[in-house]
Amino acid sequence: MKKYLLMALFGLFAVLPTEAQVYRNSRYYNPNSDRLDYSRSHRYGHRSTGNYWMTGDTYFGLRVGPSFATVSSDDPYLDGSSMKTGLNVGVAAGFAVAPRSPLFFETGLYYTEKGGKGNSGHTKFTYNLDYLELPLVLKYKLPIDGGTTIEPFLGGYVACGVGGKIKDFGEHAAYSSFSDHPYSFQRFDGGLKLGCGIAYDLFYADISYEHGLANISHDDFETSRNNALMLTVGLNF
Repeated sequence: MKKYLLMALFGLFAVLPTEAQVYRNSRYYNPNSDRLDYSRSHRYGHRSTGNYWMTGDTYFGLRVGPSFATVSSDDPYLDGSSMKTGLNVGVAAGFAVAPRSPLFFETGLYYTEKGGKGNSGHTKFTYNLDYLELPLVLKYKLPIDGGTTIEPFLGGYVACGVGGKIKDFGEHAAYSSFSDHPYSFQRFDGGLKLGCGIAYDLFYADISYEHGLANISHDDFETSRNNALMLTVGLNF
């Protein structure tokens, strides 16, 4: 997993200089001088007009970064309360709730690696829970000096498990994370998502936290839930 995370991060940062050179996509591009002019307003984000701020109606973004996940469970064998690092990569799309509004509805599609690590008796185990995830959040773009915005957001997410392995080091056994095995997990997940981002020109970064509300355990009398802290960087267009 770490190899793929490094490859994804390398790929993004390889794109950043190229995208920075294609500055005609920048909000500050001045077609008259063919240069970036930071005194100009722009069509992608906030611009000052009199005493209020005007925003673009839509934006699209690329995102990548690490996730730091755990699984909290009533069942000691499923309680992966030690943090597991994974990959979070995807695309985002934001739409203004109303014209000239700093409030946006943001969604997208992400490949997210969650899971956890733990011990039950003398048995060590790890869970890899890989999801396709759809975030559904409201984001407020608060402008500050220099064309930078602070962007808190709150909402939820829904996810579908697409892969992963459970490794039992005591039994030297591994099996699918999403199967009919009593010590595996339900495929569908959902919960709350909150965080805060910062944007400058094409560049974006955020930190977010996801708290699972769905019981992903097969046992109706035991509960298991995902939790994850995520850091992402990316580009907005």
